[in-house]
Formats: sequence, C-alpha cells, structure tokens
Amino acid sequence: MTEVGSFLILMAGGAVAGFLNVLAGGGSALTIPLLIFMGYDATVANGSNRIAIQVEALMAVATFRHNNQHDFPLSLKLALMTLPGGILGAFYAVKIDDALFTKILGLVMILIVISLMLPKARVVEHAASHRWSKWLAWPVMFGVGFYGGFVQAGVGFIIMATLLHLFGMELTRVNVHKVFIVMVFTVPAVVLFIVTGNVDWFAATALSIGMAGGTWLAVKASIKSGEKIIRATLAVALLVIAVKLLA
Repeated sequence: MTEVGSFLILMAGGAVAGFLNVLAGGGSALTIPLLIFMGYDATVANGSNRIAIQVEALMAVATFRHNNQHDFPLSLKLALMTLPGGILGAFYAVKIDDALFTKILGLVMILIVISLMLPKARVVEHAASHRWSKWLAWPVMFGVGFYGGFVQAGVGFIIMATLLHLFGMELTRVNVHKVFIVMVFTVPAVVLFIVTGNVDWFAATALSIGMAGGTWLAVKASIKSGEKIIRATLAVALLVIAVKLLA
C-alpha cells in the first residue's frame, strides 16, 4: 500500500473514531487495532493514537466552548482527580509487552461490545447525595485516570458511567466534562510516549486530522435517530477485531 493510501485510511479511521468518541466512546478501540493491523507495534500504536486523542480532546473542548457548552471550574476539578491515575497508567503503558497489551486490548474490546448491548443507563436521581458518593469519588476517578492512561480504548464509556451514577449528572452535560477530563489525563501519556520514542508521527498526523474533523462534526451534529445503527455497527466491528487480536 502506498503512503498516500495508508494516510487516507488512517485519516478515515480517525474521523470515525473522533465522531464516536464525542457522542459516546470506543473510538480508540477502532484506531489502535487498525494501527496494529497496518504493521505498527502495539506500544507505538497506543502512543500514536494518544497524539490524536489529545488533538481530538482539544478540538472538542474548543468547539463546546464556542457553542457556550462548558463549565470549566467543575471540569478542571474532575480532571485533576483523574490526573494521578493517568500518570501511573501511562508509565505502565510504555513498559508493557506488546503481545500482552494486544491480549488486554482484545479483552477490553469484548467488554465494550457487551456494554453496547446493554440498555442505555438512566440518570440516577440524587446519586451525588448518596452517603458513599463522596468517599468513592477520588478512588473511582483515580481508577478512571489509570485506565485512560494505560489502555485508553473505551474510557469514554467509563467516564460517562461514572459521571452519571456517581456524580448524578444530567446526560446532556456529561460529554462536556468528559472531553475536558480526557484532555487533561492524556497529557502525561503523550509526554511519556514521545520521550520513550513510541510515536510514529506519520500515523499520528493522519489520525489527528481525521479525529479533529470527526470531533467537529460530532459536536455540531444533533444526530439521535442514527445512534442505534452506529452502536450496532461498532459492536460488530469490535467483536470481529477482538477475536482476531485474541487469536
């Protein structure tokens, strides 16, 4: 395959991933395996994807702000709660064996498929006032950061579930905070992957361009009728890829 062809494929994959990540999550579960199938080492695929994730998050935050959809003080507070976990997770991400990471990614993708088949969660009223919520907030957000720094794929689903059930947020506000949180805890991962030489800038650039475009469309669009089709298509694609990774 020519470099132009590879660039276009990665850009298209990034666009789909960016669109999915803003609306729900799971975009990295497409882009990381795509990079692996194109011949990149698992750690390099993970690192290259982080560059695009950072660009995507910056684009999403900026676009939400442009449309007066933001609450920066609360977003920053939530993001800082995940940062220690993000740093620790990123450290392990650059140290893990490629074969082991590939197996972990395959298992994660199967879990994502299962989550896609479950009914959509409803907002739990008064969840934030539950007597356990304030005690669980820090360890849970630390775990969210660790997972995001380590694997990344599917972290959007985890963040959404946490903000819905632990903090009792309305679904309409969840995505606004989610993209800001990702923007913050991805920083240490980006730095570590770059310093350790685990970024392919050709792949990272192609994915970044695609993700930026997909993110802009997702924030601007108000697509609801097609969500079920997107979720079903994503589930089938992830299941096929997961089986190949585990095999």
